[in-house]
This record gives sequence, structure tokens and C-alpha cells, in this order.
Amino acid sequence: MIEIFPAVSSDLVKRYTFTRNEHLKNGDEIKKAFAHGRKTSCTGAKLFYLENGMKVNRVAFTFARKYGNAVERNRSRRLSREAYRLTKPRMKRGFDLVILVYPGGDDYQRRFHQLDSLFVKAGLITDVT
Repeated sequence: MIEIFPAVSSDLVKRYTFTRNEHLKNGDEIKKAFAHGRKTSCTGAKLFYLENGMKVNRVAFTFARKYGNAVERNRSRRLSREAYRLTKPRMKRGFDLVILVYPGGDDYQRRFHQLDSLFVKAGLITDVT
């Protein structure tokens, strides 16, 4: 059997997962984050964040109008989720996060830097490297 993380403890592997309870799915809660949350932006993306009183962050990725077709939006959502998943262990917990993505320049490296920049500006990163 091949292990994905052969020399890493199981608790560290769990930190890098993106579980179902970390998805912000309820439309009312997303609207609440848009309406009452604090916001910060960078080129190509905007972050709305609001404390949720939970021990985990919940995140939703939304797209500006006329973003493209469903294939482009789904690809962008996959890139965004992966970038968030790798950034998540460095973040403070207890927030609802809504990330609004604008069209243009969809590649993993750019998305990772966008999210990192947004989280640093918002003060959600615990250890800035």
C-alpha cells in the first residue's frame, strides 16, 4: 500500500483535509457574510469574513457575474479549494469566509497568492512567512 504522506503523523494529514462541515452552503449565511462581514480585496478576488462562533472556518467560493461557462467556473472553484486547503493550517479559526472571484488569469499559482494575500490583509493568518 502506498501512503500519500508516508512520514507525516495522521493529525497533520487531517489538518490539510477539506471536510464537508467546512463548506459554507446555506444561502442565508452567505448573504449574512456579504451584508455584515468585513471585507478586503486584491487584484482578481475579494474576501468577506465574519466570525461564526465555531471551532472551524467555513468557506464558500462565488463568482462575479458573467464569469464564463460552467466548466470555467468549476475549474476555478477546484483551484480555489485546493489553494485554500493548503493555506488552511496557518489560519485562525472561527470564521465564515466568502471569496468572490473575478474573471481572468485562472491558474493555481495566482489563486494561491490571491488567497494568501487576502488572508494576510484580513489578519487571518497566524504565522506570516
